[in-house]
Amino acid sequence: MTFDRLRSLPDPDHLPALDKAYLSPDPARDLGPHDNSPRILLLYGSLRERSYSRLCVEEGARLLQWMGCETRIFDPSDLPLPGSPGDDDHPAVRELREHALWSEGMVWCSPERHGQVSGLMKLQIDHLPLSMGGVRPTQGRTLAVMQVSGGSQSFNAVNTLRLLGRWMRMITIPNQSSVAKAFQEFDDAGRMKPSAYYERIVDVMEELVRFTILTRPHAARLVDRYSERKAAGVPVDAATDLSSIAIDRQG
Repeated sequence: MTFDRLRSLPDPDHLPALDKAYLSPDPARDLGPHDNSPRILLLYGSLRERSYSRLCVEEGARLLQWMGCETRIFDPSDLPLPGSPGDDDHPAVRELREHALWSEGMVWCSPERHGQVSGLMKLQIDHLPLSMGGVRPTQGRTLAVMQVSGGSQSFNAVNTLRLLGRWMRMITIPNQSSVAKAFQEFDDAGRMKPSAYYERIVDVMEELVRFTILTRPHAARLVDRYSERKAAGVPVDAATDLSSIAIDRQG
């Protein structure tokens, strides 16, 4: 499949606000297998030419790449409304779902609009089904949530993103980022100035890498559910199921 909706990342190796002496390029060392680079999909929630949610996502992607990740930033500009005729076959919807299936973790960053996430942010999540042809594009993946605000600091959008991440059966990391008065935090080139807000984004990306590597060997097992096994007619094998083995030993 040809990917036409991935944004290129300007100056991917330029990190002027980062003091690299304090950030390991391998923050998940010894936490899990490093067979391949962690694959992270980043989504943003505004189509403005100077979109601060997109600029935050770009800062996050640079940091993730510096820590050894492979990143993709999806451009949602031509997504159709969910439920509109032929939406499942729309090229933008198909591409978004392909990127979700590719990913091991995600970053969601939304502006706060009327105390909530933006419609564009919700639109992208609404196009990701819990199950799709026997595969699940979000279940078991790690998730980092961020928001930008035009006024004072708020946590309404990240709280909603957490709720949505839980609904999508994702492993949402504890840390989060909320950038207040975002218009003051970026220079004319669209790069984030050194600040506590930037440092929090560094913290969030570092934690996302660690949780992604930590859960990588266990992602499928962590979301293995009784109800789904029952519906699929797949009984537990008592010879290999750890819970059955523990019960037998107690007896």
